[in-house]
Amino acid sequence: MANQSADAAFGVSRSASGQLWRLRDVNPREILYLTQRLGVSELLARLLVARQISADAAPQFLEPRLRDLLPDPSSLTDMDKAAARLADAVEAGEAVAVFGDYDVDGATSSAVLARYWKMLGQNLRVHIPDRQKEGYGPNTAAFKQLQSDGYQLIITVDCGTMAHDVLQQAKADGLQVIVADHHQTGGGLPPCYALINPRRPDDTSQLGHLAAVGVTFMLVVAVNRALRQRGFFDTRDEPQLTQLLDLVSLGTVCDVVPLEGVNRAFVRQGSMVIDQGGNIGMAALARSAGATPPFGTYELGFQMGPRVNAGGRVGQADLGVRLLSCEDPEEAAGLAARLNDFNAERRNIEAQVLSEATALAEEKIAQHNAPPPYLLLARKGWHPGVIGIVAGRLKDKYHRPSFIIALDDDGIGKGSARSVSSVDIGRLVATAVDRQLIEAGGGHAMAAGVTLSENQIPAFEVFLTEQLGTMARDETRELKIEASLTAIAASRALLEEVQQVGPFGAGNPEPRFVVVNARIVKPSIVGDGHVRCILAGEGGGSLKAMAFASVPEEVRQLILTTREPLHIAGFLRADDWNGRRDVQFMVHDAAVARSA
Repeated sequence: MANQSADAAFGVSRSASGQLWRLRDVNPREILYLTQRLGVSELLARLLVARQISADAAPQFLEPRLRDLLPDPSSLTDMDKAAARLADAVEAGEAVAVFGDYDVDGATSSAVLARYWKMLGQNLRVHIPDRQKEGYGPNTAAFKQLQSDGYQLIITVDCGTMAHDVLQQAKADGLQVIVADHHQTGGGLPPCYALINPRRPDDTSQLGHLAAVGVTFMLVVAVNRALRQRGFFDTRDEPQLTQLLDLVSLGTVCDVVPLEGVNRAFVRQGSMVIDQGGNIGMAALARSAGATPPFGTYELGFQMGPRVNAGGRVGQADLGVRLLSCEDPEEAAGLAARLNDFNAERRNIEAQVLSEATALAEEKIAQHNAPPPYLLLARKGWHPGVIGIVAGRLKDKYHRPSFIIALDDDGIGKGSARSVSSVDIGRLVATAVDRQLIEAGGGHAMAAGVTLSENQIPAFEVFLTEQLGTMARDETRELKIEASLTAIAASRALLEEVQQVGPFGAGNPEPRFVVVNARIVKPSIVGDGHVRCILAGEGGGSLKAMAFASVPEEVRQLILTTREPLHIAGFLRADDWNGRRDVQFMVHDAAVARSA
C-alpha cells in the first residue's frame, strides 16, 4: 500500500468510491514533440499521447472521415454474395423482410435498411420480436408467418448467428436468409444463404469492432455499389448514403463497441447528420429526450438511446424502428412521446429490481466475506426488460462480471450479463452453449444474453467458477486521471479543445480531470437523487457541478455533508441555456483533500 500511496494521483489512494487515483502514464518528451510537430496545445498533445496516437496518425484521428476510413465491404466474408442477391431483389421488386433485434443496435440496423429501401423507391417489411413472447433472435413461428405473407428473402440484423435450428428449418421451408450480425459464433456456422459477421472464424476483415448497425451499413454500401455497377442508377437518383449515418452513430454508441477506426468516422459524421435535423424521427426523439445539438456520445448514449431501448424492454418492441424510419412529423412526435413514457416506466421497474438484486448480492458477499469472482442472481418475477441494465449497475458497483436472470413460472430463465474488461463474457457464454450447460446464449466481450432452466443454474455456476477462477478479492480499483483543472480555467474554449479527441466511448475514454482543493458551495439534492453544487476553486473562479444518481452514494454524500476542501474527479461538459454557452463539471468521484 505504501507504493500505491506514493504513486497515487493527488495523494488519493482510496477515494469515496474506494478507488486509487492514478495519472495516465505519458512521456513528457512525446508531449513536447507533438506540440512542436503539430502545433497543438500541451493539453491536446497530452491527450493524444495518452491514447498512443502518433504524430503521423494524429490528423486522421482528430478529423476522422468516412472516405478515408471506410473499408471495402468485400473484405467481409459472404458480403459480395449477399449484396448480389439483394441487388437482384431490388431490380426485380422482390418482397424483402427484415428480422431485427429489440435493442438500439437492432432498431437502428433495421431502420438503416428500411430507409435505404425507401430511397430506392421500394418498401420492406420489418419484424421486431416481442422480448417476452418471442425472446431474442429468429424464431420459426415468425419466419413461417413472413413466408405465408409472401416473403421468401429475409435479412436478420443484430441476431441470427446462433439460431442454428431456426435457420435450418427456414432453409428446409425454402426461405433464403441473409444474416448481418456481430455476435460471437459457437457450434459452427448457421445454415443460411449468407452470414456477414466479422466475428465468424473464417472472416479476415479485422472489423470485429463494428456494431451490427456498422455491419448493416457496410451491407447497404455493397448493395448500392452492385446496383451502380449494373446501371440501376442510370435513370434514377442514387441515394446519399451519408444521410444514414445518424442511425449508424446512434447504434454504434449505444452498443458500446470500441470507438476506433471507421467507428470514429461513423459517430463523428453521424452526429453532424443528427445536428442537421433531416431525420424527422431522430429529431422527435431528441426533443423528447431534451437533447440539443451539438450531439455527442453523451446525448446519444444516455439521453436518446435509452428511450429507443425502452420500447423493447417494457413497451412495444417495434416503436424504436418505427420512429427512426418515420417521415411524418405528427406520427413521429406521438411515437417519441410513447417511448418517453415507456422510459419512465422502465426506470421505476429497474429501481425495484436493482434494489432486490443488490440485497441478494450483499448476501453473497457476506457469505464470501468479499465479492466472489462473479455475481449470478436469479429470481422469479423480475422483468426481463431491465435485467441488462441491472447487470450493468452491479458490474459497476462490485467490479465483477454480473449475470441477472429472470425466471418465469415454469422455471425458464432469461438472463443478461455484463462484464469487466478482463473477461470476454460473449466467448464464455458461447462455450457454455457448446458444452450444453445452458439452452442458448451469445453476445460479445462486454455483454451477453443467456437462456437456461432453473435446474441448470448450479452446473453453470460451477462452470463460471472454473473459468473465472479467483479474481483478486483485494484487487485495487484504479481511476485514471488525465490532469488537474482549476475552476477558473474551465472554459468553453478548453472544452472544445478536449472534444477534438472525441468521439468518446469504449476504446477512447472521455478525459477525466480533477478539480483540486475545491470548496463545495450550495450543495442540494435535485430530481431523483442527483446532487448539484458549485465548486469554488482555490485560485478563484467557480464551476457548476452535478453528481447524477448513478454516481456512488458515498460520493454524493461526501459532497452534501463535508465542509472541508475536496478533490473532485469528473468530466467537463457543455452547459447551454438561453443562448449562453457555458460549461459544467460532471462528478465521477471525490476525496477529502486533507487526506491527500
